[in-house]
Amino acid sequence: MNLEISWSPGPVQFVCVGSAMSSEPPPPPQPPTHQTSIGLLDTPRARDRSPSPLRGNVVPSPLPTRRTRTFSATVRASQGPVYKGVCKCFCRSKGHGFITPADGGPDIFLHISDVEGEYVPVEGDEVTYKMCSIPPKNEKLQAVEVVITHLAPGTKHETWSGHVISS
Repeated sequence: MNLEISWSPGPVQFVCVGSAMSSEPPPPPQPPTHQTSIGLLDTPRARDRSPSPLRGNVVPSPLPTRRTRTFSATVRASQGPVYKGVCKCFCRSKGHGFITPADGGPDIFLHISDVEGEYVPVEGDEVTYKMCSIPPKNEKLQAVEVVITHLAPGTKHETWSGHVISS
């Protein structure tokens, strides 16, 4: 952030604009241009027209849906072999879980952004995946391009949109 300060007699007023500060005074407030914006019309129809990010009781998800990788990391993962495993655990609210590889070895980290398909993984789901190193040190591996191949029998599965089915 760059901040320029100049001195002149009299008080200095700083105003936050975006992520920077300015010594310019703020613009005067603008009067409302429509009766509903000042609350004079309080009818259901007028209230329905107001924009609302929470209309329909839908709350935007705080979880990221995709992470970005460098082009080279994406190419390496895409060209790598496909592995098989079983979902050991997955927590949708935390956005991650682990896969137990079919050929043994340590559990593999799974991020929510790397799950392909319409269902949230649950314990016991059979999956296929590729592997990619985890930055910044690239010492550990994580599962990418994860696809559920067989839903765990006798469990309830949730779609990303919230519908529940029994398998």
